[in-house]
Amino acid sequence: MKKWQKAVVATPVVGLAGVAAYDLWQRKHALLRSFPVIGHARYILEAIGPELRQYIVTDNDEERPFSRDQRRWVYASAKGQDNHFGFGTDNDLEVAPGYAIIKHRTFADTVPDSRDSAGTDAAVPSAKILGGPRGRAKAFRPNSLVNVSAMSFGSLSAPAIKAINAGAKQAGCLHNTGEGGLSEHHKQGGDLTYQIGTGYFGCRDEQGRFSLDRLLERIDGSPVRSIEIKLSQGAKPGLGGLLPAAKVSREIADIRGIPMGEDCASPSRHTAFTDVDSMLDFVETVAQGTGLPVGIKSAIGDLTFWSRLVEAMARGDRGVDFITVDGGEGGTGAAPRVFADSVAQPFRVGFRQVYGLFAEAGLAEDVTFIGSGRLGLPDQAAVGFALGVDMINIAREAMLAIGCIQAQKCHTDHCPTGVATQNAWLTRGLDPTLKSVRLANYIQTLRHELLKLSEAIGVAHPGLITVDDIDLLTGDGGVETLRDVVGYRRGWGLPGETDRAEITALMTGAKQGENAS
Repeated sequence: MKKWQKAVVATPVVGLAGVAAYDLWQRKHALLRSFPVIGHARYILEAIGPELRQYIVTDNDEERPFSRDQRRWVYASAKGQDNHFGFGTDNDLEVAPGYAIIKHRTFADTVPDSRDSAGTDAAVPSAKILGGPRGRAKAFRPNSLVNVSAMSFGSLSAPAIKAINAGAKQAGCLHNTGEGGLSEHHKQGGDLTYQIGTGYFGCRDEQGRFSLDRLLERIDGSPVRSIEIKLSQGAKPGLGGLLPAAKVSREIADIRGIPMGEDCASPSRHTAFTDVDSMLDFVETVAQGTGLPVGIKSAIGDLTFWSRLVEAMARGDRGVDFITVDGGEGGTGAAPRVFADSVAQPFRVGFRQVYGLFAEAGLAEDVTFIGSGRLGLPDQAAVGFALGVDMINIAREAMLAIGCIQAQKCHTDHCPTGVATQNAWLTRGLDPTLKSVRLANYIQTLRHELLKLSEAIGVAHPGLITVDDIDLLTGDGGVETLRDVVGYRRGWGLPGETDRAEITALMTGAKQGENAS
């Protein structure tokens, strides 16, 4: 054997011997001291566990937060491929408590205009006018009942933000900036909702306090159509946010108004207001200063806040234009496990609690209700609309549409598909031009399938689906209506008569839809 051949053989042997020596010497890992070298296999398998489970271990409907079947549907829809499934369902319906069954009708008075049978609808508008009841100067009916939820530049990469905004333009929907402020990457032509978080990034003064002047300066000349004040979010309700120092580039620091290369922490609560009364003053100040509809976003915990908000809005002089209810099962950001698992109500529970308070007080028609928290799938969205949602926001589904593989590395800055990282090598793999088309395809397909569900149910618009149109399986061979489960009264969960008439006319081709602005 030649010398170079001996060297090739000896190198890995020496390397393994070195690893074995280190394992036997170190005291941190008992497993490695007892099983040098081979013990590392355990840590390797643990590190790639999510990927192994995706492709080898779990069945089509087992994995969370999105099953393989759900991801397949999003991917196929985004790529414009056949998203149908053959040979029937593989869900075990008999032992699935809470499983939603959508009830079709044999006869119906009105159904949507389904001439867009290819799934390429221009838009399916919101069931309500945003800001209309309170007479905001720039009130409007959103062109799409499906919109992109808040994900900041910082938590997502620049190419991802570009792809989402350009895709939002193509799909005719709104794109929420997230609490990280408005960047140049958000300006690819899509309309925006500007989110104000507890850190007031992009609209703060030198002391970190909210500044209306800075907000007006930031949104001037931008396609911002509404303002959302984030009180909390599903991923980490009541905790605030954290952008790790590794993600705080010079560009992000400049946009947010924070030091570069340091952890960017959002407080758990606002400093510009401290109770319902001062919050409504803040809402009215922002609404009057901008002319835009102003709403709040929150996960649902203690209901005292919501009861007091209803009481204050019942006076009629002040109020929010929309409420985004985020389910505790939602969230794209990193969070302590206990917050992700056990803090805040799941969407169906939290939403019906809040909606019920407003409906009981006769105020449900004064507010546009937006739902978020894994509602970007047709069956889940249908339940949301039945409960009273007027629009839905999608976040992780949008990430999947532009390439996310659910690797669950969002908080590490090592997202392999370049979606949730600032690593230049990884982000270069994401082509915003291509991915924008995929996002638009996904949103258009979701809207189309919601129209087809509406057609099966026999209503003209998804916003007209009611709690009587959904049954929930009990898991023991029984069934109960969604109305029985949530305890809604007749008429709850539906837009008012005027809005119902308008969207019915829009969706049945009786007249052309127009923005109210």
